[in-house]
Amino acid sequence: MERILTGDRTTGKLHLGHYVGSLQNRVKLQQEYDTFIILADVQALTTHFEHPELINQSIYDVVIDNLSVGLEPDNITMFLQSEISAIAELTVFYSMLVSVNALRHNPTIKTEAKQYGYDDLSYGFLGYPVSQAADITFCNADLVPVGDDQLPHIEQARKIARRFNGLYGNGRKIIKEPKALLSNNPRLIGLDGNSKMGKSLGNAIYLSDTAEEVNAKIKAAITDTNRIKATDKGNPEICTVSKYHEVFNESEYKNICEMCRRANIGCVACKKLLAEKVNCLIAPFRERRAYYENHKAEVREIIHAGSKKANEIGNETIEEIKKAMSINI
Repeated sequence: MERILTGDRTTGKLHLGHYVGSLQNRVKLQQEYDTFIILADVQALTTHFEHPELINQSIYDVVIDNLSVGLEPDNITMFLQSEISAIAELTVFYSMLVSVNALRHNPTIKTEAKQYGYDDLSYGFLGYPVSQAADITFCNADLVPVGDDQLPHIEQARKIARRFNGLYGNGRKIIKEPKALLSNNPRLIGLDGNSKMGKSLGNAIYLSDTAEEVNAKIKAAITDTNRIKATDKGNPEICTVSKYHEVFNESEYKNICEMCRRANIGCVACKKLLAEKVNCLIAPFRERRAYYENHKAEVREIIHAGSKKANEIGNETIEEIKKAMSINI
């Protein structure tokens, strides 16, 4: 069984964008692959170092979000990044193999630095791809499910693995070169029409939202701004609600678009129908969430057990790496 490495930064609760882009796929793949899910609390510090208390609370939020959508503890290894000593050691070793210029020109780093308004990058932020390479290779993952925006990080990890093997492998592949497993799922835009959905933007539906919260958020979502009255013909191509119907109400999507163009359905009715579909999707998540929120000790044990297993595997990897580098005694 091939091994997958995926995960989340622990910077807050997960939303529908995470579900569509990643979590939905994890649930499908959990029995086909040896699935490792990293709770990236160290990497969360690259942008939230001034508020570590948020990261601590978010660990539980992220774990419960993953479990609530249908991931089964027996099928996955969910571990805390800061608990895995091999990741920290590998990050240091790998940092010797990557130039600062290569990191500065990484497209994902440049995009995220601009997004956060960083002019002067911290060492940790600039070295994010190096840390991520360590996340992936400490357990010799075969595949990493990502969106196309994360491909530069995977390519950097592959380059590091190749360089390491070339320098120290003596003809052997000590470290696997991870491959990207691209998702075909659409990117979910924010309810305000923003191309990015996020907590700081206030434009997301969270997996933990109540039915009332979902209804209120969808009611306030941006539609075709040129459509003033229900009798006006709409343009679903520029309507945010229409894009959500395409994802969460696929069977009725084409018909809804046609009714919109003919003014046979108003925005209020269209939003109400979408809210019903989204709440139908989230309803079983809420039920599983309620269980785990009332069994925090069980959640803690899932994290501890996963971290213990990940440490055992990581220690074996480090032993092999130090042996290859001739720095063990």
